[in-house]
Amino acid sequence: MPDVTTNGAPTIQVQNLAKWYGDFTALDDVSFDVQKGEIVGFLGPNGAGKTTTMRILTGYMPPSSGTARVAGYDVFNDSIEVRKRIGYLPETVPLYTEMTVWDYLDFCARLRSVPDRDAAVERVMEMTSIGERADTLIGKLSKGFRQRVGIAQALVHSPEVLIMDEPTIGLDPKQIIDIRNLIRSLAGEHTVILSTHILPEVSQTCSRVLIINDGKIVAEDTPERLGARVRGAEHIRLQVAQAAPDIPAELEKIQGVLSAQAQADGVYEIETNLGSDRRADIAAMAVQRGWGLLELRTVSLSLEEVFLKLTTEEAAQ
Repeated sequence: MPDVTTNGAPTIQVQNLAKWYGDFTALDDVSFDVQKGEIVGFLGPNGAGKTTTMRILTGYMPPSSGTARVAGYDVFNDSIEVRKRIGYLPETVPLYTEMTVWDYLDFCARLRSVPDRDAAVERVMEMTSIGERADTLIGKLSKGFRQRVGIAQALVHSPEVLIMDEPTIGLDPKQIIDIRNLIRSLAGEHTVILSTHILPEVSQTCSRVLIINDGKIVAEDTPERLGARVRGAEHIRLQVAQAAPDIPAELEKIQGVLSAQAQADGVYEIETNLGSDRRADIAAMAVQRGWGLLELRTVSLSLEEVFLKLTTEEAAQ
């Protein structure tokens, strides 16, 4: 077994990953990193390659080419070491419905060679708020509680990395909120990749987004910055009390402002260079000119708009 020292390297490193099924390319030269403690959303339509990537990272299948490393270990050559460090919640959780919650989690802890199984089971039941169902048969649990049990089994051995494939699919709105809150609570202590095609899932739980389409990564950034990147510029909304026809021309005198257009009475949309925050300059001008500043805020494309624009453009090429 090789000596592995990460020295601050990303917890997950994927380089030029590809997977072929005959003539069909499921993954095409996929590369990305995930840093320790991040919650990263792996977003894409059905059939985009999300689940294939998850299965390769967890050692369920080998790649056709490329490499993937988890905590410094190669997923193919050091598969056992990788599996020790990963908790996996597949889209369909493999639960034994005839077992109680406690017995099932104890069984999972035994499979993982967890030293103090009782303490481990108690810990994950508390984390996932299923302690009151410890003696209930899994087959009698609701869908939401079964999902919690699935997350608990993925966490029972305190893995460095948690990989979750469609964690809230099929849940009701309250259950979805509960699972999202649970996932957010894992940030910092665990590195999380959350695979989904549900857009609010990413925007409400993840610090960074990877968008995959037709087996290729088409975008990577924070949910907030993706909109600006797709547009190629920052957008700012200004509302003033004293509208005037010369306001757009005045705003365009500010360095970094590309254009300014009136949208309604006293409302202007301002386009600035990407990465250039001109709000302080705009506010100063509005005050100096006596326009009566009412509102000044950045305007981003929604994640839905970004997703549709990227995946539609890719499909059209």
